[in-house]
Amino acid sequence: MDTNSAGAHVLLVDDDVELSTMLRQYLENEGFKVTVDFNGKQAVVAATSGDYDVVILDVMLPTITGIELLRRIRQESTIPIIMLTAKGDQVDRVIGLELGADDYLPKPYYAPELVARLKAVLRRRNGARVGADEEAEIALSELRVNAPARRVTWAGAPVQLTTTEFNLLVALLQFGDRVATRDQLSRNVLGRHWESYDRSIDVHANNLRQKLLNASDGGLEIETVRGVGYRCKARP
Repeated sequence: MDTNSAGAHVLLVDDDVELSTMLRQYLENEGFKVTVDFNGKQAVVAATSGDYDVVILDVMLPTITGIELLRRIRQESTIPIIMLTAKGDQVDRVIGLELGADDYLPKPYYAPELVARLKAVLRRRNGARVGADEEAEIALSELRVNAPARRVTWAGAPVQLTTTEFNLLVALLQFGDRVATRDQLSRNVLGRHWESYDRSIDVHANNLRQKLLNASDGGLEIETVRGVGYRCKARP
């Protein structure tokens, strides 16, 4: 098993008892520790307790939507979250990403693919390299990114980013003045090739853009290069 995910504790929030039981057995066979919440009632408390490494969160739950749970969790924690969405439901996927989900997978899913997504998210959370020659600290204007410590500051003030946003920022900074294509960012940050229908990188880039603009009072931006990708630059 990947050393970055060995023994990782997964919180699975899904009301499908039969599917969740099978998935739990599969994940445990892959070396994960799994706790299942079938209705989401304890999901926020559990996800923000520090006892878990990653959350798998179904959008459709009986008492509260996964989207609402995601919103509440993100108010208190940056724990990696993978959303399970209905097949073809682009709206829930985009909303989930906009609210800070790290990745998503449509149902019905292929269990080995979910494991691959879990491992990729955990590698990113544990500080695995997202690009070549990662430096201890990367600077741009008043921005300081300490990659090993996974800390971001602007003029000394902390900037709170999710796992995926942090890795996206590091990847963009490593490209310097060059434009990073969506495929390069998807491979470096999400661990998979970019597909034209996948808006994940675009939504994460927009989330990162808003946080950097707010933190820097407009001094830093994520520039969109139409039809190509993105570039991080300081404003004059």
